[in-house]
Amino acid sequence: MVKAKVWVLRKHFDGFPKESDFEMKEETLPEVKDGEVLLEAIFLSLDPYIRYCSSHLQYNQIQFGLTLFFGFRVLQSKNPAFPVGCYVTAPCGWRTHTVTNGKAKFSQDMAQVLPDWPKEIPLSLAVSALGMPGLTALYGLEEVMQVKPGEIVLVSAAAGAVGTMVGQICKIKGCKVVGSAGSDDKVAYLKELGFDHAFNYKTIPSLDEALKKASPEGYDCYFENVGGPFFTAALNQMRPGGRIAVCGAISLYNATTPQTCPYPHMTIITRCLRIEGFQANQWPDKDEASIRRLVTWMKEGKLKAKEKITEGFEHTPGAFIRMLKGTDLGKAVVKV
Repeated sequence: MVKAKVWVLRKHFDGFPKESDFEMKEETLPEVKDGEVLLEAIFLSLDPYIRYCSSHLQYNQIQFGLTLFFGFRVLQSKNPAFPVGCYVTAPCGWRTHTVTNGKAKFSQDMAQVLPDWPKEIPLSLAVSALGMPGLTALYGLEEVMQVKPGEIVLVSAAAGAVGTMVGQICKIKGCKVVGSAGSDDKVAYLKELGFDHAFNYKTIPSLDEALKKASPEGYDCYFENVGGPFFTAALNQMRPGGRIAVCGAISLYNATTPQTCPYPHMTIITRCLRIEGFQANQWPDKDEASIRRLVTWMKEGKLKAKEKITEGFEHTPGAFIRMLKGTDLGKAVVKV
């Protein structure tokens, strides 16, 4: 019988998460049945929206995380679609091992990583730039906002795992792209990636003026990751017929009281704006082809990615909290 270590939610967060909110336990896994596989974790992905998802978890019953975590190697298999030795992304939470049929209620089903994954590209990128964050960026731009060459795109939380990919794909598509970030180091990185303009939202005297200065003609598209006052300011800078892809709202995740904003109806109506929320798992039939495009762009040098890899499953909660604080540069990943 295989033993697995799992992280469970000890108590619901009160504001910002604390390491004492988590507890690591050990469980004995069942035998593998027909249609199932035994997986061993290699990498875990840490993403901001896990903070929001925690409100759906029960105390000490469900391993923490309702999102995709890459880094599983198939150890045993009674499912011909996933042979022993292959790598998969799977909706299994923070755990070292699991037995699963790969079906998910809240996210994408288990999927095999490209069997011809390039040797020159780190496998960990399948959970970051070339995985869910990359797909989120691509689908937000292509499926939701349908960006066109020459358009002006605004990206909030632009130095995050999704935001950096949004900006780079915009440049591939011939768009002008403006990004905001929370430190001077992050702003410098955005400029290194090819952003046409980037600013530190924590040090500017006026968000409205910063957005106008970056693009006096306004914005055709806004890739929304933060919510809060930034959303209101961005909305007021949208051009007629503008599109907004709502991907996240990280400024709201740790709020202890409901947050509101000025009623935006007249701006939306008079400028004929389209605002659409989305998740990357809405287009599963396109995932493989999309990942191959991302891989090709990276091999061609058109995409770059940084990772912040934490060694050790036992350090997962601490790495998660650091990711939410936004002090690190690079996609947060735990190497199990």
